[in-house]
Amino acid sequence: MSLIAKQSIYNFITISIAFVIGAINTLFLYPSYPGKEFQGLVVALLATSNLLQPFISFGCQHALIKFYSSYSSKEDRDNLLWFSIYFPLIIILALVPIVTFLKPQIISFITNVNLEIEKYLKMIFYIAILTAYFEIFFSWLRIQLKTIFGNFLKEFYPRLLIFSLLMFFILGLINLDQFINFLLVGYFIRLLIVIIYCFYIYTPSFKIKLPKNLSSILKYNILIFLSGAAASIILDIDKSMIYSILKVENVAFYVVALFIATVIEAPGRGLFQISSPLVASAINNNDIKRLEVLLKKTSINLIIVCGFVFIVINSNLIELYQVINQDGYSNALSVIWIVSIGKLFSMSMGCINNIISNSKYYPYIFWFSLISGFSAIILNLLLIEKYGIVGAACATLAVISFINICKLILILVKFKIHPYSHKTIYAFMLIIIVFYIINQMSFELNPILLILTKSIISFIVFSFFIIKLKLSENLNQIYNKGLTGSIQLLYKVFSSK
Repeated sequence: MSLIAKQSIYNFITISIAFVIGAINTLFLYPSYPGKEFQGLVVALLATSNLLQPFISFGCQHALIKFYSSYSSKEDRDNLLWFSIYFPLIIILALVPIVTFLKPQIISFITNVNLEIEKYLKMIFYIAILTAYFEIFFSWLRIQLKTIFGNFLKEFYPRLLIFSLLMFFILGLINLDQFINFLLVGYFIRLLIVIIYCFYIYTPSFKIKLPKNLSSILKYNILIFLSGAAASIILDIDKSMIYSILKVENVAFYVVALFIATVIEAPGRGLFQISSPLVASAINNNDIKRLEVLLKKTSINLIIVCGFVFIVINSNLIELYQVINQDGYSNALSVIWIVSIGKLFSMSMGCINNIISNSKYYPYIFWFSLISGFSAIILNLLLIEKYGIVGAACATLAVISFINICKLILILVKFKIHPYSHKTIYAFMLIIIVFYIINQMSFELNPILLILTKSIISFIVFSFFIIKLKLSENLNQIYNKGLTGSIQLLYKVFSSK
């Protein structure tokens, strides 16, 4: 099994378990105990810190991946690693007086409706710093092709942390203010763990020396920083603007729906973490054929796996909200439909983001993200006022579609490659047909059993046709190895005396 496939499977398992814990937190514990107002506050706090994070990391985590494989000597690589650590400190020192001086304006910008977030402004800043440095050290692991534990810390740890804090709150061991304080402590511990693990995997020689081609790195950092800031706006501006314009509980309704739709991306998260340094290496070696193979393989594999998740989610929406059984949350049912279409579109493009961000055409990402960021602000402002959280979902879909089409055109024009083939058409047709069949089924079962029944039938039907049509070489290999292993195991059992 290839390195990508092996680590992607481990990462997918970690992310899947993380999403299960996240589902328990988001769908059941938050609404039932602290309540939708506190859920909305925590989500807004984390979303705002995510908006600030790119200003601190300043693209260093992406520069590590792009430039590390271009250096041949250990000294040059070590200089880049140390530069990525101390450069954000300069940014932090510059931001401290700005944040202190402009505190009233920043609070006013964040919200005019829900002023309770004011006392958590420092928390937002601290979490942004901790998250920025975590992303830098996680890139350190990615360039060493050691993503499994880093992925655990990135995806599983925060959800387990929140689950633990919610349980402490339910048991009466902490109050809501302590919840947020311990959340900050948990993020700090995560950073310490990843730092120790990074130095265990690879210890660079300590030498304060600027890396070679510093001007190219800084240019790349600036553009990636601006692109990242715009991307953060695209990802989190909807939640922040809902918090600013509507009542705080609407953030809770929206984020639950968004969480459900985002599950579609889970397989891609694990895959991209390991494919990114491989793509960077292929680009540095000018291996276009290798790029095309990576692009098409990741595309068809993600269409299939994410398409199955799409079927399971959207064919069980009514039953899922019956299980949640909380007032107001089902108002966001349409949000899942709308956003999940955009998520599936994004996953269908495979590792296209890795290719663009690691190539000489990375400046285009800035322009795409800048236009999309402004569009997201304008569309959310117009549509949230008129249609509420459904308007925010429509704005998200429009922005996702625009930036994805721009990326496809760029790759086609500059590299003469694209992620799709005739198998893409078959895969999407199969998704539509299986989804239609499952939706026509009706059983007199309670919601949980009905979800399980539909999911099992979806898996059997979908998997059967995927294997028979041989749409994915990797998935067929996994199936054949699994089948062979099962036959060998049965043979040993029945042939033993």
